[in-house]
Amino acid sequence: MPDDASPPTRRLLLLRHAKSAWPDGVADHRRPLAGRGRKAAPAIGAFMARQELIPDLALVSTARRAQETWELVAEALPHSVPVRDAVAIYEVSARAMIDVIRKVEPPVKKLLLVGHNPGMAELALLLAGGGDAEALARLREKFPTAALAVMDFTVEQWSEIAPGTGRLVQFVTPRMLDEDESD
Repeated sequence: MPDDASPPTRRLLLLRHAKSAWPDGVADHRRPLAGRGRKAAPAIGAFMARQELIPDLALVSTARRAQETWELVAEALPHSVPVRDAVAIYEVSARAMIDVIRKVEPPVKKLLLVGHNPGMAELALLLAGGGDAEALARLREKFPTAALAVMDFTVEQWSEIAPGTGRLVQFVTPRMLDEDESD
């Protein structure tokens, strides 16, 4: 590799599922999105399309609220994205999610995870070794439903990511998008 060539970059998109409902008698895994979630998910999808944050692969928790979030986000994207149901990211620790990410095939440059808190917030904070200071401060404060963290890694393969090796590029919440539209 020539000296002036920049190292390859992997982009990780972490999307917490949109706001869910809590119907009586419905198991956690089967909880659907609430009305607010049905509005927020397409807004995040439209933002992703505008910012060209289109993943090469989406790993989506098998929980109904995560699946519904992904369906609404995907409808706003300019083309279809390969998706895999990922039971391995439902209610697991940040370190368990890192293990899932490390197994992603090398051709995937941009990876999206659609999952749950507290794991998503813990994962973002664990991986972030720097980046946008304002975005990091918001992330430390709260990772709300339908929020999207965008992280870059200077690695050749997903198997090389480790705590502190990511750079937080953006952290966007549905509320921020609402504020942008009201200007």
